[in-house]
Amino acid sequence: MRPGRSRPLGALVRGWALVGCLVAAGCSSPAPMDFAAVFDGTAGRWIDLSWSFGPSTIYWPTDTLGFRLAELAYGRTEAGYFYSSYELGTAEHGGTHLDAPIHFAEGGLPADEIPLAGLIGPAAVVDVQERAHPDYLVTVVDLEGWEARHGELPDGGILLLRTGWGSRWGDRTAYLGTEATGPDAVPQLHFPGLAPEAAEWLVDRRGIVAVGIDTPSIDYGQSADFRSHVTLYSANISGFENVANLELMPESGAFVVALPMKIEGGSGGPLRIVGFVPSPGR
Repeated sequence: MRPGRSRPLGALVRGWALVGCLVAAGCSSPAPMDFAAVFDGTAGRWIDLSWSFGPSTIYWPTDTLGFRLAELAYGRTEAGYFYSSYELGTAEHGGTHLDAPIHFAEGGLPADEIPLAGLIGPAAVVDVQERAHPDYLVTVVDLEGWEARHGELPDGGILLLRTGWGSRWGDRTAYLGTEATGPDAVPQLHFPGLAPEAAEWLVDRRGIVAVGIDTPSIDYGQSADFRSHVTLYSANISGFENVANLELMPESGAFVVALPMKIEGGSGGPLRIVGFVPSPGR
């Protein structure tokens, strides 16, 4: 966090301004806001950045129960109408999900207290997929490379790290680096993440409100101290993990809306995250 700035209040003000910009089709003109154009396809397109939850959803190796969906009712009732109902069960941190700051920061914001301004904002997509390998760390140099092309990372923005790991989603072993489960599997994990030094740079020098990545964790698989988690979440910067379809997002110019299940006191939860890409010229 930059010295002298109150992140919650400042982010809230910026966030509502950004929502106004979004519904005005990108703040490209002083014309009145056209809400309908954002939703009818004329101002841009929406991209689903979430994986579905189901039997094949990937969880951290120690969350061995996975996603459960039990049928309570399915079929015609005695009254003649169709009715279906299910009971679901899931750990907070599996599939496309939110890491609330309290996940790794004592006193950090829980899931239900993150302001909308911490979940909605302009997207900055840093693409490292051409050089990413199973132990790759996204560095300050990678972030500065994005800024050299697009300008400074936006205040109130959401940083998305595109490593290419999303293409491995259907293959648990390729995605995690191991087929093992349980505590013994954790040291065998191999996938890219954000370098702790880059996390510190973001907190000290930029005003982003969240970091998302297309891997199982903000920290890379071989991390033993989760320093990037601790650094970001201690500044109330949230994390979005197992983000899908980042190859469909441009490096700049798009927006993100990331709305998790609002779990009271939760350290995270299932996340429906979408991107909005304005039409050219908007």
